[in-house]
Amino acid sequence: VQLQASGGGLVQAGGSLRLSCAASGRTFTTRRMGWFRQAPGKEREFVARINRNGDSTYYADPVKGRFTISRDNAKNTVYLQMNSLKPDDTAVYYCAVYGLGSLQTVDYWGQGTLVTVSS
Repeated sequence: VQLQASGGGLVQAGGSLRLSCAASGRTFTTRRMGWFRQAPGKEREFVARINRNGDSTYYADPVKGRFTISRDNAKNTVYLQMNSLKPDDTAVYYCAVYGLGSLQTVDYWGQGTLVTVSS
């Protein structure tokens, strides 16, 4: 099983990026998927998650109203649209696949993609 994240890069504050995470090796249409991030010197933190059908989402307070998570089950891919980026959003972003029926346990992690927001 591989989760290949892409779309990170360097952007100015106020800009936008779209992250993608494509799963291969198996399908995850029955699982919640999500995004986490880890800033330098900090612990990994939750960013957003989406249910298996894509019709229910949940966000961490710092990104509410700015980030949007979505998924395309036909492509086995989850996305994170990030708008109005701030320097505090600088981090390595990881996609995740939750355990079956779980809201807490992550079974699979992507390799991470670096997002750097300059002021």
